[in-house]
Amino acid sequence: MEKPSRDDSGGWAELEYQSGFGNHFSSEALPGALPTGQNNPLLCPYGLYAEQISGTAFTAPRKQNQRSWLYRIKPSVTHEPFHPRIPGHKHLVSEFNQLTSSVTPTQLRWKPADVPDAPTDFIDGLYTICGAGSSFLRHGYAIHMYAANKSMDGCAFCNADGDFLIVPQKGRLLITTECGKLQVSPGEMVVLPQGFRFAIDLPDGPSRGYVAEVFGTHFQLPELGPIGANGLASPRDFLAPTAWFEESFLPGYTIVQKFGGELFTAKQDFSPFNVVAWHGNYVPYKAKADGFLPGGASLHSCMTPHGPDTKTYEATIARGEDAEPLRISGTVAFMFESSLIPRVCPWALESPNVDADYYRCWIGLRSHFSCNGRQAVNSSLTANSGEVLLGDKCGA
Repeated sequence: MEKPSRDDSGGWAELEYQSGFGNHFSSEALPGALPTGQNNPLLCPYGLYAEQISGTAFTAPRKQNQRSWLYRIKPSVTHEPFHPRIPGHKHLVSEFNQLTSSVTPTQLRWKPADVPDAPTDFIDGLYTICGAGSSFLRHGYAIHMYAANKSMDGCAFCNADGDFLIVPQKGRLLITTECGKLQVSPGEMVVLPQGFRFAIDLPDGPSRGYVAEVFGTHFQLPELGPIGANGLASPRDFLAPTAWFEESFLPGYTIVQKFGGELFTAKQDFSPFNVVAWHGNYVPYKAKADGFLPGGASLHSCMTPHGPDTKTYEATIARGEDAEPLRISGTVAFMFESSLIPRVCPWALESPNVDADYYRCWIGLRSHFSCNGRQAVNSSLTANSGEVLLGDKCGA
């Protein structure tokens, strides 16, 4: 398979993907690069190194076992020792306790964050909003946002704490991984599993979006339930990359690793994207969805009531019992939901983008109670286990 090349617009030419979720994939960028009959032969084709990346315990049952074999020009262990990154990153958290974050039952909403003026790539533009648990204990999650204006140059990022699920809100992401390349547009999402090295280019300039991170587990498709065999999320909607590699001498190339919420760097003299062939079921992947307009974010903590605002509620019930269903198109609101109570980072609570008047959107709700008759209500107010609602705008 030929390596993708850049087109005149600065984006990547058409990429090939493999369809499926949790499948055992295989891909090779050079014919015959994948060994046959064994994973780790004494001599691999083309003089490649065999390397396994494990997403679960080595002895996990077959149904749960996740791992891939990578056949690369130089092994990933070929680097100098790691050192704390200088300057450090003060806005990443993976240990949520009273020292790093706070709890509040108040409904919160943030306006869209401004893209920074200073050159900022995905790593420096990433910041934590809230979360629960600990990456050290391998249990919990973190919700981040990012705002960046430049591509990653001369470096790759590796998250040793958990899986990233990235949802770009503005600007495409061109993501190079050890398994190949992925183009992710607003309205799509991408999962970068724990341990994979990746680099993010921004072909459209400034970019902004959301990131969910899980500790000690991996994202799964929900069970089908009462909907039946044809659920809303189909395995064929998910796309894995095909093998792509570069063989370059790159003195001073930097691996940035997130480890326990802190950033460390190590130098090496070659690109980590030197995997000529691979096979397995532990891979980066994306899924397609409908596009949505840029918006903000809101946080509704455990058992905190929330729901349609006054304007939306009144407009809905004014349509009466005979009103036809109303389709809202051209926008998407998506939700990161957890039963764990989120702790909010101080910079998120103190952000100038916090909407201090968020509570007012419900203040105008009045009583419609009548002893003489009933009134149909097509909207509901709820209190549930807790959610972060993203891409929405109250009353939209």
